[in-house]
Amino acid sequence: MKILLDTNIVIHREAATAINEDIGVLFRWLDNLHHVKCIHPVTVEEIQKHQDPKVRRAFEVKLGNYNVLKTQAPISDVVRAVMEPLDKNQNDLNDTTIINELYCGRVDALITEDKQLLNKASLLSISDRVYTIDAFLEKVTTENPELADYKVLSVRKSLFGNISLSDDFFASFKEDYPGYEKWFNKKADETVYVCLSENKPIALLYLKVEGKDEDYNDIDPPLTPKKRLKIGSFKVTLNGFRLGERFLKIVFDNAIRLKVDEVYVTIFDKRIEQQRLINLLEEYGFSLYGIKKGPGGNELVYVRSCERQVNRTTPKRTYPFFSTAGRIFIVPIYPEYHTELFPDSILRTESPMDFVENEPHRNAISKVYISRSIERNLASGDVILFYRTGGYYKSVVTTIGVVESVVDKIPSEADFIRLCRQRSVFIDSQLSKQWNYDKRNRPFIVNFLYVYSLPKRINLKRLIEIGVITGIDRVPRGFTPIGLKNLRDIMKECQADESLAVD
Repeated sequence: MKILLDTNIVIHREAATAINEDIGVLFRWLDNLHHVKCIHPVTVEEIQKHQDPKVRRAFEVKLGNYNVLKTQAPISDVVRAVMEPLDKNQNDLNDTTIINELYCGRVDALITEDKQLLNKASLLSISDRVYTIDAFLEKVTTENPELADYKVLSVRKSLFGNISLSDDFFASFKEDYPGYEKWFNKKADETVYVCLSENKPIALLYLKVEGKDEDYNDIDPPLTPKKRLKIGSFKVTLNGFRLGERFLKIVFDNAIRLKVDEVYVTIFDKRIEQQRLINLLEEYGFSLYGIKKGPGGNELVYVRSCERQVNRTTPKRTYPFFSTAGRIFIVPIYPEYHTELFPDSILRTESPMDFVENEPHRNAISKVYISRSIERNLASGDVILFYRTGGYYKSVVTTIGVVESVVDKIPSEADFIRLCRQRSVFIDSQLSKQWNYDKRNRPFIVNFLYVYSLPKRINLKRLIEIGVITGIDRVPRGFTPIGLKNLRDIMKECQADESLAVD
């Protein structure tokens, strides 16, 4: 495949030092899969004007590592019509020139972290061929599990004092925050979430609760008095396993449990790993609030409200709250797929060691459910209750999800596999069987957010007793509508946090 690399990817690669070595993971994958690394002539021009002479020199030395496109495709009439109203300056025009190569088919895919380019791809309906680094790594990791760098991952609570500060993982923290080692050692007995691969950290999250008397004078403008959850340290190296989403789920779980008013984070945006996290935070409703001044420079301050509100059209923005204003469904999931898709909903009879986080779909908040249900009239914001099958006593309702979108009338098997691959429990051969199982009734896809694992499980017997299911012969076989009272009864029986449901 010919992969076109956007300018921001190349700049970060050529500015690589020990502190942003993780972008090398992307380039190792490109080399291992024998993809052609292409760059556009406008990228060469932009880098030659870069203000950092080290970047310019490094790029000049390594220019031979890239395939500079020898010709440029004429701007398509469609691209021109869509982009002309949007392009206000030379950078915008350069982005259009780059995306045009993909639209015209002169390259097979584009990798970028530029939100404007991602938006342009969406407007041109070619988003399926444009990837962020994380999305590309997720794709190739899923397609080539035998080549994955991280075979076994696990997120666990630990203490700062149990983690080696000398590991390269902490190099960026040390550079960004003068005195970080002293701060780290003071936290020796405090809890931190860490993901290890071969006993080395590849992701880390530290959370701190702050009261209404917290001093925010170093933030401009100062935050108003509230109970907050601060994301104190948050880093995820490039790996393709959706660890950013996994850690963000931990953030929201703690925010709800601790009943805070807001969550906030201070973060630099000078490295690609930080820009990726900012994009993820914005996707889940964080917004830029102000600037924090510090000895290492100015950090951006991003804030997310924890008020009970919902956005049915874009449920990520108000996650994990969900609306009861739409339809509510109960849907079955077979035992062999249940905990694979919902590791946090594991049953007491299952071994946690069978479900370590070594697949992207296990870590993702955004997941895929494949169905042939007669009922297909689901909409964004609708609620799904997942029912693990197993008979009268062993079937249990375990998990709450919220619909993001529904994809029906899929044109081909290849499209079906592509749309499901990274967020489904199935491998490609299983997806192929799903597609071809009944040619008269092709499957459709429900993209949904995993919201909540019910603390207590109630079985089919109890579901019948409280009137959710009307009889043993009426167990759900597809998306089965239930009423708001049914949802309330289930949440009460399962000792769920009912504050998540917003009327």
